[in-house]
Amino acid sequence: MSYTDKIKGFSVRENPVIMGIESSCDETAVAIVRNGREILADEIISSATEHARFGGVVPEIASRMHTAAILTATENALGKAGLTLDEIDAFAVTEGAGLLGALLVGVSFAKSLAFATGKPLVPVSHIRGHIAAGYLADKDLKPPFITLLASGGHTAVIAVEDYYTLKPLGSTLDDAVGEAFDKVARVLGLLYPGGPNIEKLAAAGKNTVKLPEMLKGYDGGKYDFSYSGLKTAVINYVNNTRQKGETVNAADVAASFQHAAIDVLVKKTMAATRETGYRTIAVSGGVGANGYLRDSLLSAAESDGVKLVLPEKRYCTDNGAMIAAEGYLQYAKRNFADLTLNAKAVLPLK
Repeated sequence: MSYTDKIKGFSVRENPVIMGIESSCDETAVAIVRNGREILADEIISSATEHARFGGVVPEIASRMHTAAILTATENALGKAGLTLDEIDAFAVTEGAGLLGALLVGVSFAKSLAFATGKPLVPVSHIRGHIAAGYLADKDLKPPFITLLASGGHTAVIAVEDYYTLKPLGSTLDDAVGEAFDKVARVLGLLYPGGPNIEKLAAAGKNTVKLPEMLKGYDGGKYDFSYSGLKTAVINYVNNTRQKGETVNAADVAASFQHAAIDVLVKKTMAATRETGYRTIAVSGGVGANGYLRDSLLSAAESDGVKLVLPEKRYCTDNGAMIAAEGYLQYAKRNFADLTLNAKAVLPLK
């Protein structure tokens, strides 16, 4: 019997154990999660230090590092969970979006595991994976709720109407917030990744640099964002100050940028809860690890009597557990792929 025929007749199990494989960027991550909520093992091998020398992720280096690390991450996860491959009920893998070469490593590896064990192969959207991190942070979390998706590639306010229905209320028109952090960090001479380095520097600075208001006079969606102008304003300020022969107070620039970039996220997320009537916010994406964002959202949510779900910082950034959590939902729907599954550099939110 072929693999495709075997999976067609596969019966889903209660409380399944799902292995999640994530390789969309610079983290090689493998996790094992039971029933979509209980993390049995979680392994992350990052190549960020390799990319730091170049000021950002180099796709070819990322792909090679994934190839070298993925077997080790898988063996470590199985060892920590005390399981064998045959005890895994399905293999969930990020199919997109991300760096194509990096994605191909994870997809190819997951296909080999599914074929060897005769278990289902479950394709997962990277964006949906980030949203599913909320289910790991709060085992009682159920839709509907608002999620703030803030990462290096995406910035959006999304209404999660049920486990499978997502309604984007607004998104970035250009740069994502995490991308802006990386670019501003570079002009300030900070290493990649920019987010944590900007945050660390900002702690020693003050919000004293006047920066433009985002989308002033914009007639489009009220939950949209734009970080290109803000990033350019910071770059111009730094360059103009240096050209005048003056010293740039990098800490103040970092603090001012952080306020400008994040305050609008909080403002529009809270506005979305009021408009929809949803009383829960879940944060998703790597920028969700930013301490100023977490503190600001917590204060705003408490003031409005809204529940806030904040994943551990580890589960805001790319990880296999979030892919396994979303994989559980897709498994329950029998959203299985055959061995023709391919990686997709771009994958629309649906």
